[in-house]
Amino acid sequence: MTTARERYNALTTNRTQFLNKAVECSELTLPYLVTDDTSTRQTYQNLLTPWQSVGAKAVVTLAAKLMLALLPPQTSFFKLQVRDDKLGEDFDPKVRSELDLSFSKMERMVMDYIAASNDRVVVHQALKHLIVSGNALIFMGKDGLKNFPLNRYVVNRDGNGNVLEIVTKELIHRKVLGLESEGTYDTDPNSVNSKDLNDDDVEVYTCVKLDEKSGRWVWYQEAFDKIIAGSRSTAPKNASPWLPLRFNTVDGEDYGRGRVEEFVGDLKSLEGLSQALVEGSAAAAKVVFLVSPSSTTKPKTIADAGNGAIVQGRPEDVAVIQVGKTADFGTAANLAQTIERRLSEAFLVLSVRQSERTTAEEVRLTQMELEQQLGGLFSLLTVEFLIPYLDRTLLVLQRSGQLPKLPKDLVRPTVVAGVNALGRGQDRESLIQFITTIAQTMGPEAMMQYIDPSEAIKRLAAAQGIDVLNLVKTQEQIDMERQQAQQAAMSESLMGQAGQMASSPMMDPSKNPEGTDALGEQVGETLNAMQQPPEE
Repeated sequence: MTTARERYNALTTNRTQFLNKAVECSELTLPYLVTDDTSTRQTYQNLLTPWQSVGAKAVVTLAAKLMLALLPPQTSFFKLQVRDDKLGEDFDPKVRSELDLSFSKMERMVMDYIAASNDRVVVHQALKHLIVSGNALIFMGKDGLKNFPLNRYVVNRDGNGNVLEIVTKELIHRKVLGLESEGTYDTDPNSVNSKDLNDDDVEVYTCVKLDEKSGRWVWYQEAFDKIIAGSRSTAPKNASPWLPLRFNTVDGEDYGRGRVEEFVGDLKSLEGLSQALVEGSAAAAKVVFLVSPSSTTKPKTIADAGNGAIVQGRPEDVAVIQVGKTADFGTAANLAQTIERRLSEAFLVLSVRQSERTTAEEVRLTQMELEQQLGGLFSLLTVEFLIPYLDRTLLVLQRSGQLPKLPKDLVRPTVVAGVNALGRGQDRESLIQFITTIAQTMGPEAMMQYIDPSEAIKRLAAAQGIDVLNLVKTQEQIDMERQQAQQAAMSESLMGQAGQMASSPMMDPSKNPEGTDALGEQVGETLNAMQQPPEE
């Protein structure tokens, strides 16, 4: 039987080219992010320092934008709703509002669970790995999420990109594993398995496979080529805690390609130009005085002279070394600025035109254009991360009893973040532009005549992902309030008429007692009629 260590070493051959490219991209952006696969934990590692910080800023900015788009902190990234084709059969359409209230409460419970965990921190770290190396592995364990960089795992996929096998490699202390007193894991010091420089660290391999018979994910851990007791576990096929993520896919490749790899040429060029400009500027800033050998002015006199001192000598005997490369530095600086601008656009760094006439509308359009570029970036992340992450989170909460089990054939969780959020944003902009165009071209009267305000409010709320339940008044509430206002106006009008008639000479009790009694009876009948409920 092939051990997990042997399987890991066999699959590293296919990973080598991707890891080498990831290390190269990391050196130009965030050098600490991806390193070579080493079998020992190094106590000290001398990382290269880039000559520019544009790559680091680009990666951090894009990771933050993707984080806000995939897991927005202010709203839920998913929505629970009853399937529309089941409303008329199994449920009365009138109970949909009650179900939406219950689902909204469950959504808040899931978001509170995520907010109380470290999921966002690990996801943000995984996004930076995705941008730089194009690959990241997230494990959804009992203690929270854990991110595996590319140098700590290997993956095997079929021709369609479906995961068949995952093997991870970790260095774990013996005390954590409880191996310091167990002789069953002792091994020959000269064997391949025990060449760790630090005897306290143990190489632990985790093997994850899809069982064809049961259709479930099965994984276990090995140390010293032996399975660790109690490390076996399983999970449903559609709710695996192992999420191997890719940024860009290429047909036939087991690993993904990062965003940095697509623009590594510009980063290399900017790195070389930045180094030349920094070193050239340092050389140009160096001040060196030349004194003629045949002059009476001594170099020591110039060196010892203080600021504002008066010494004897001739000006033509002393000269200053000048680099004289101003034009060349200007050419390099202009090219560096052009490359930096291209990289900022590629990594969605918002750069607003610096001008006194820059309006808020121009800034909004620029930001909206950058957000629309996100659609192609996280379309794969929506499929490979958000949907499995949501399915696994719901399964964990249902198993722990924090959420009730939902019938899969009736209730369908839908992801509303990522690409779907961009689609809703485009609907909102189109709807606002349509209403504004009608109001400007045809006037407010035509807009009120042809546009239904309640329907416009509902569509705007749906485009922004806002629940209108108990927020926007229903048509029944509007009709009832209109009827109450009419009754109040009628009552006030009758009371005013009664007051005017009472002040007239005809209503004087001493002169016309019958008229006063008739007016009282009429007002009483009117008030009683207003208090009666309307006939349906």
